[in-house]
Amino acid sequence: MRRPSPDNPLSSGAGLARGTSAFRRANIALFAAGFATFSSLYTVQPLMPLFSHTFNISATASSLSLSVTTAILAVTLFMAGLMSEAIDRRRMMSASLLASAALSVIAAFAPGWYGLLTARALEGIALGGVPALAMAYLSEEIRAGDLGFAMGLYVGGSAFGGMSGRVLAGVIADIGGWRAAIGSVGTLGFVSAAVFVWLLPPSRHFVARRGLGLRDHLAPIGRHLRHPALPWLFVCGFVLMGGFVSLYNYIGYRLAGPPFRMSQSAIGSIFVVYLLGIAASAIFGRLADRYGRAPALVSAFALMCAGLACMWPNSLVMIVLGLALVTTGFFAGHSVASGWVGPLAETGKGQAAGLYLLAYYLGSSVVGSLGGVFWQAAGWSGVELMVAVVLAIGVVAVVRLAYWQRRVGRALQ
Repeated sequence: MRRPSPDNPLSSGAGLARGTSAFRRANIALFAAGFATFSSLYTVQPLMPLFSHTFNISATASSLSLSVTTAILAVTLFMAGLMSEAIDRRRMMSASLLASAALSVIAAFAPGWYGLLTARALEGIALGGVPALAMAYLSEEIRAGDLGFAMGLYVGGSAFGGMSGRVLAGVIADIGGWRAAIGSVGTLGFVSAAVFVWLLPPSRHFVARRGLGLRDHLAPIGRHLRHPALPWLFVCGFVLMGGFVSLYNYIGYRLAGPPFRMSQSAIGSIFVVYLLGIAASAIFGRLADRYGRAPALVSAFALMCAGLACMWPNSLVMIVLGLALVTTGFFAGHSVASGWVGPLAETGKGQAAGLYLLAYYLGSSVVGSLGGVFWQAAGWSGVELMVAVVLAIGVVAVVRLAYWQRRVGRALQ
């Protein structure tokens, strides 16, 4: 099939298509946005054992450096999705990226533990303007047949950002401490924001609707919650993120203690397995376009469960293998689930994306912090058992989605 001309990116009549310069620019811009958002968000994760030592706090308290950000982010993402029909997508995402980079730098100079938490809380507000609007932008501007690939690249940027933030934080913390680690990632955020502003094409299929009342913004929420499939996707987002973050929150404590006793740099290097998430996001996005999203989700959850089982023994090789499988399954599942939200939400796509991300980040905050209780009560085995229960709930949701897809047929997948 002939590709549209690079000078006429919408010549297909359905959105930006692969092979066009506008498609490439949009994907590079949103890759940069994903990188900036998630490198900043997850910089603190490998630093949690260091926070416990520096501020004399427990693992559960230290996890608040991430959970407070994701909890507030969940709410602000929902609000951004709620108001998305009246928000200029490009302007809001640009402002959010610049503000979050500035707050990362401010967090690096926080005078104490509560100052750090305050800066991280404000960062949760700033970051709220990116993920929901990015998902809405892609679902509106990208041709339907290429949406899975484009969403996979965006999630791949998120994976690369999450990996880079963690790895850099671990290495720099060993050299200059946690303040230098957080400040360096904030500086990279400014560079990524500049790339985003420079490259992102303007929206062609979105016109802001001014003068909408609260009822107009809320109406799509009720429709989405009554949808036979969308709520199950929201459950998938909750358990995918909750299980994934819990494992990564407390693996640092496991590796820092006996029998491993690894340094911050060594612990940070473990996050290189995130590279598998970048590949998995793009590959599973294409597989979902070709074979259906429900089978792709089933495969993603199977990978996470296999990885969880591998991480049980006290073997560094098995732990790394398990993290690799969990990471691959998580990013594959998130890419497929988030890419399915837009097509199922025929109207109010921004609100649907906001609901998905509300569930997604609540999973990070609630399950991620709950893992600290299980860690203190039963160590790593307690964390694994908790995550196993969470993933079991996700498997139920995927079975329901697969049943629904078979019932309605491939046309509505």
